[in-house]
Amino acid sequence: MSEKIVIFSTCGSADEAANIARRLVEARLAACVTVIPGARSFYRWKGALEEAGEWLLMIKSRSDLFERLRNELTTLHSYEVPELLAVPVVHGSAEYLAWLDSELAEEAG
Repeated sequence: MSEKIVIFSTCGSADEAANIARRLVEARLAACVTVIPGARSFYRWKGALEEAGEWLLMIKSRSDLFERLRNELTTLHSYEVPELLAVPVVHGSAEYLAWLDSELAEEAG
């Protein structure tokens, strides 16, 4: 298993998704952020069943950058409680994982 992670988050607008994606890549906290439009979420919030159209972010990063990434995403995000779920990358092509590493900030100390 590598130290690489994929983080999932959602946004309420295309502009917000693009802004967050751009800022995370510029800060080298993410090597790549894929924005997927057309997500539809169903969830319970403050006692009520909700339904919302959203944009899904697939954020490719590394586990040692998670806290910095979380802080940046939370600052930029409009949601009171943004979705932020990290899953480990178990396997990947050596070339892609090397590229991913080359695009990220140096390890957090």
